[in-house]
Amino acid sequence: MLRLLLLDEQRMFVEALGQCLSTVPDLWVAGSADPAEVDLPDKAAATRPDVITIDVAPFGARAPEVLRYLSEMTPGTSLVVLASRSRPALAVEAARAGVAAWVPKERGIAELVTVIRGAHRGEGWYPPEVLGTVLRSLREDVRTAAAGDGPLDVLSSRERDVLAGMVEGKRAWRIAEELFISVQTVRTHTRSILGKLNVHSQLEAVTLARSVADTAAKPKPVQGAAGRDPV
Repeated sequence: MLRLLLLDEQRMFVEALGQCLSTVPDLWVAGSADPAEVDLPDKAAATRPDVITIDVAPFGARAPEVLRYLSEMTPGTSLVVLASRSRPALAVEAARAGVAAWVPKERGIAELVTVIRGAHRGEGWYPPEVLGTVLRSLREDVRTAAAGDGPLDVLSSRERDVLAGMVEGKRAWRIAEELFISVQTVRTHTRSILGKLNVHSQLEAVTLARSVADTAAKPKPVQGAAGRDPV
């Protein structure tokens, strides 16, 4: 049974969604709440969810911060955003925060169930209308970070390509297909990546890559004349 925590400000929607998902034999809706009103750490501790669904639209500009907070607060739990509208830029931030899936609310329950199961297995899912933007941004993040003076410098160019594919949530066969190499070669590169980065799993490698990318993406303060900070 997969334990679910449903977070949405629209009470009628979340109750209806909970009733629909409760009819699926391998899903258990352990709890639901308005994310703006509930104490999320206590709620997550009480429900121990395998998957959290959340609509971040009510948070506005704070949405990326909320997603990062949820991701850090619930390690091992997969996050699935239920999007009210297509927002590619926010989808990119969601992916950077570790969100497994981005599902438009107009999609059907059957598709959502498939996405929830896949997210729990470590699979990623973003719709075509935002996927291209997400993948390009994540790949650029990794390449930008790898080009600087940081922990990813130890990786070869090909290893960086493999790591970029891992960050995008691709399976070994898909990475192999896109890089025109064998699956065994991808696995060899993966073992080398784990060893060079001194991590023990692909998840740790991806987390490190995202952390480095986030650091590189943060704007640096601009100084005024004579090295003074601008007023």
